[in-house]
Amino acid sequence: MERSSYLFMHEEFLELKQRPYPPPASPWILTQKWNHLLFMHWKASKDQLNSRLPPALELDTFNGEAYIAIIPFLVDGMRARNLPEIPLLGSYIELNVRTYVRYKGVPGIYFFSLDANHPPSVAGASIFFSLPYRNAAMEIRVDGSFINFRSSRNHPGKEAFDFYAAYKPVSDIYIPETGSLEHWLFERYCFFTERGKSIYRGDIHHDMWRVQTADCQIKQNTLDFSLLDEPLLHYSTPKQVFFWPLEKAGDVSER
Repeated sequence: MERSSYLFMHEEFLELKQRPYPPPASPWILTQKWNHLLFMHWKASKDQLNSRLPPALELDTFNGEAYIAIIPFLVDGMRARNLPEIPLLGSYIELNVRTYVRYKGVPGIYFFSLDANHPPSVAGASIFFSLPYRNAAMEIRVDGSFINFRSSRNHPGKEAFDFYAAYKPVSDIYIPETGSLEHWLFERYCFFTERGKSIYRGDIHHDMWRVQTADCQIKQNTLDFSLLDEPLLHYSTPKQVFFWPLEKAGDVSER
């Protein structure tokens, strides 16, 4: 399918100027909507982040600073291309931990972990996207103006991770300016992951991030990273996201 033909199918493809590179010309294979999403960004030790990255990936920085993010949200409306949503399989809660990298000059995301409360989605994402998904007990609940989010991962022989926070937006909606730290953090359109001896790239697309500054009360956070300074907090309006299949980007020895 020509790229121009799907511009008329989904309005998200009418916004492309924010991307550092065009979306793939091939058709996307999966779509879902992200709701109640909170970006929590901390400055983090470059040495600590580098020690947990595949050697082929280069840590990306903004004005010399590296960042790590914890991002809770609710997924719904998940479906494969040209197919309806499957009842009971299209919605789940997710919590991911990520940093920012480059591979052969291309900016993207690297996930340290992704927790979800939906075993079929955990299994599918692990198999098809080679991402470090983990099953967790999770809850998201709107209580007045706050969104209460709780996640607990505790599997024998694996790193535990408990996170509990209440958050809400506290500003008008705005689009981050090009060149700002927020734009650099948010407008990322691929992730990189290892599979065997190769580095793979997964492309995504959505429209520009429309965010609000947020208030967050962190009640529990056992993430095993050194988090520096107070977090930058941003709440997002609902976001429709499109995914492409993994493509081999290079070998683990290349950079």
